[in-house]
Amino acid sequence: MSVLTRQPVSAGAGAGATRPRRRPRRQPLPYLLLVPSLVVIGVLLLWPLGQVVVMSFYKLDNVRQLRGQRPWPWAGLANYAEILADPFFRTVLRNTVLFAAANVLLTMILGTLVGLLLNRLGRRMATFVGSCVMLAWATPALTGAIVWKWLFDDTSGLVTWLFNALPDGLSTALFGRSDWTGYGWFNSPLLFFAILTLVVVWHSFPFIAVSVLAGLKSVPGELHEAARVDGASAWRVFWSVTFPLLRPVFGILIVLSTIWDFKVFTQQYVLAGGTQDRPTFMLSIYSYAAAFSPPPKYGLGAAIAVILTVILLVVTGLYVRMVLRQEENS
Repeated sequence: MSVLTRQPVSAGAGAGATRPRRRPRRQPLPYLLLVPSLVVIGVLLLWPLGQVVVMSFYKLDNVRQLRGQRPWPWAGLANYAEILADPFFRTVLRNTVLFAAANVLLTMILGTLVGLLLNRLGRRMATFVGSCVMLAWATPALTGAIVWKWLFDDTSGLVTWLFNALPDGLSTALFGRSDWTGYGWFNSPLLFFAILTLVVVWHSFPFIAVSVLAGLKSVPGELHEAARVDGASAWRVFWSVTFPLLRPVFGILIVLSTIWDFKVFTQQYVLAGGTQDRPTFMLSIYSYAAAFSPPPKYGLGAAIAVILTVILLVVTGLYVRMVLRQEENS
């Protein structure tokens, strides 16, 4: 028994001490305000996702089945077994992982450098440059892919014209050819992925740059000044002062970039001209080709889409867990 319980107290004090504290009453209004958002999320996200998961367990190879005019034969895990047993799936998975890793790395580096540059500029110049940079991000992916495909056109593209403008001796010494008219820029898988990476990074880095710039504005300037007074270099100031403070921002941006780059579809479809170039397949276009290329296999395509979703959930969960552990240890 504690000392406090043995001390005599007055009746009024005792009554006040033993009176239970009332918990704040929960108001239903905040929950009611969330209902419209939850309904929209359920209709636009959860319901289609659930339909894809259900379709992955059936053998669907006819449009009439999707319309409900024919029954859905149960396939169980046969679609998943077929995908995982296919050696081509491992090639597609390798392409997807390597492409996403390269694009996330390049996008983060370029976006961070541009964000640091915007932070050093004056207000008017930063506004002008930031607005110009955001034009790339605001451009629809389809429009941007069409423009880039024209730039690499084998007859009238700007890149072809620039290479033809090189002196014949220099072009032959560097690349082994002097006439670039008719050169298939998208025929080689390695060159195709290089151009696709250029297109995706060009479209993605402005968002990273503006997000980093917003994070830099929240860092107290006194910390940077103190580091410079101590003789720290620009790299040291960034790595020891700026980066630790912006670690949550970088964590969110890396997760978002990973999700976006894993499911790149529009740019690849436009640059490849469809689904004929199988050596450059990634999971998104692999799912589309399996579902809609003749003969269609909608259940198989849905199973590939589910596998892609699971991979993204696992990668995102592991990264978020790592970030949380770092926050707890710091």
